[in-house]
Amino acid sequence: MPNHHHLHAPLRSNPSSASSSSHSFASKILFLLTLLPLSLAAIAFLLQWRGGITDPATLLSPPGSLQFPGMESSSLSPLSHSSLSSSSSDCVHLGRTNSPSFPYYHNWKLDFGASLRPKICVTTSTSAGLEQILPWMFYHKVIGVTNFFLFVEGKAASPEVSKVLESIPGVKVIYRTRKLEEQQAKSRIWNETWLSSFFYKPCNYELFVKQSLNMEMAIVMARDASMDWILHLDTDELIHPAGAREYSLRQLLLDIPGNVDMVIFPNYESSVERDDIKEPFSEVSMFKKNYDHLPKDTYFGTYKDSVRGNPNYFLTYGNGKAAARIQDHLRPNGAHRWHNYMKTPNEIKLEEAAVLHYTYAKFSDLTSKRDRCGCKPTKEDVKRCFMLEFDRSAFIIASTATEEEMKKWYHEHVVWDDKDLKIKLLRKGILTRIYSPMVIIQSLRESGVFSSIIASAPKLSKENFLLSIDSSNSTRAVASVSLPSRKIGRTKESKATKRKVLDIESAVFHEVAVPPLSPPGVHDSDLISLS
Repeated sequence: MPNHHHLHAPLRSNPSSASSSSHSFASKILFLLTLLPLSLAAIAFLLQWRGGITDPATLLSPPGSLQFPGMESSSLSPLSHSSLSSSSSDCVHLGRTNSPSFPYYHNWKLDFGASLRPKICVTTSTSAGLEQILPWMFYHKVIGVTNFFLFVEGKAASPEVSKVLESIPGVKVIYRTRKLEEQQAKSRIWNETWLSSFFYKPCNYELFVKQSLNMEMAIVMARDASMDWILHLDTDELIHPAGAREYSLRQLLLDIPGNVDMVIFPNYESSVERDDIKEPFSEVSMFKKNYDHLPKDTYFGTYKDSVRGNPNYFLTYGNGKAAARIQDHLRPNGAHRWHNYMKTPNEIKLEEAAVLHYTYAKFSDLTSKRDRCGCKPTKEDVKRCFMLEFDRSAFIIASTATEEEMKKWYHEHVVWDDKDLKIKLLRKGILTRIYSPMVIIQSLRESGVFSSIIASAPKLSKENFLLSIDSSNSTRAVASVSLPSRKIGRTKESKATKRKVLDIESAVFHEVAVPPLSPPGVHDSDLISLS
């Protein structure tokens, strides 16, 4: 025992022994080696979050390979810094600061100039206000659209709105003036048959013709601006470029083979979960998938649950929208497609990308459609105004029901407030969650982009305001919302009558314009199986 005590006593009484010192030193070294990289990582994260540094990789990147904040390319890309998929990043880093910080852009207006290829333009016909147009426009700027051709009337044509739009780089505003209507009245479209079944009808039919005439003019503008691709979108539609190596329409179209003339984006439809939505782009994340992106068994097997007593699977159209390559003899083929006077376009349909359609996303959409159309609220008369059955039903309800009855109808037919049904259809893949547009638009708003655009726009003096009103026709005035122009093609009516519109040879050559079409119904399942 004494020997044992003698052996251990020095260990307790002499803490500075060589063995103890060596162990303590090694522990400190390991601690420092662990702490140092963690500290550096934390500092780098804070700097990037605050927008204080620029990714060195972008300095080495060629002009055509711009990456957007929070839109890292996949592991297949040479510029990739992470093995995370695009769905996991989903633009979460975009604009986390209260001041505009877009290190990947030339300035806060997202003006790409000539550095981005391919050059993509979007054309639209709209009467919306800035609260809808600006988020729609800048979202598409973020994903690679360079130019916009806006055919405006109603609220969009008012001086306080149009001056803001005109101040944005890459935006051309076209007003529905008498001069424009006279120019469009001379369009070759009026001498052909592919659109003739839509002529001289009110409301949606009139809009469809107007959109086609505007698209025809936009093709010329796109060619003059050296565009590579053109899309026609409404201001309640956003392109969702899923399937690309980065969340970018530019990248998506860059990968399209050169022999492809037209790219079809199947549409997904917004599925709102509340009746008090004010800003659909920022508040809606649930969408119903298109038939083209679903297994047939799943689509038809859950059809009854998906429809919920409505006339069809979608509330409105289901045949998507298309992008066309700018080339000789290109023409519109209705608002949903493009065609060519000299050949049948070579088209492909995308398997993942989609156009997100925010239809009836706000309760006020019921009454706004009612106020734009002068049809009688009867089952027979609404057929003159609307092509799709749900639009007809919604118009009748909005024209005949009380506010309370409209709310009840809206909940039964539009709002998804049945939790169990939502879970079931989400699991089946009928419904899906898409957050990218919401995150991008919320981030743009928080970064001050929209407010900066509005603040920097030139102000109109009272004299210029009055001059701008006098120099335009009634279709530019705000009152045009309830009194749409029906003069297109009727200038010099004798000419329109003499044309007889129809020419049998052209009818054989040109197919009928593609209207908004409903998705397949249950009665189509056997037909589709046989095809």
